[in-house]
Amino acid sequence: MWTIIISLILVGLLMILLEILVIPGMGVAGILGFALMAVAVFLSYSRLGSTQGHYVLAGTIILNLSILALALRSNTWNRLMLKKKVDSRVNLFDESGIKPGDQGTTVSRCTPAGKALINNEFYEVHARSEFINEDEPIEVLKVEHNKIFVKHIKNN
Repeated sequence: MWTIIISLILVGLLMILLEILVIPGMGVAGILGFALMAVAVFLSYSRLGSTQGHYVLAGTIILNLSILALALRSNTWNRLMLKKKVDSRVNLFDESGIKPGDQGTTVSRCTPAGKALINNEFYEVHARSEFINEDEPIEVLKVEHNKIFVKHIKNN
């Protein structure tokens, strides 16, 4: 009986750790893990008696609190954290340097956003209605704040 109770507690703890670290937001694994631990405590009270049930309950609480303390240590989360610095920025440009009617060429596929070469400068552009493939001619429709809206120029 002890092996079943200990197994239920460990599997429940594993399910809760999976919920926190691997599949957050679903809730199913965390609820299942908590339920497995509750079943283990219930089984210990009903099959082994109240004294053994108190020991199992206390052990389960101590195990959960120690795992929580270990997880809250900053060094634990530093190993799991992404350390990449994002240094990209918003499409900053002088709006007087580009105007509707200017033409250019896409550098990357616009689905609906992409890069384009307009007036010998690289810009992030947004296609209005359709996707535009790489190396296609484009025309600026409008410039609104930091967004440049373009359309594909059809070759006849």
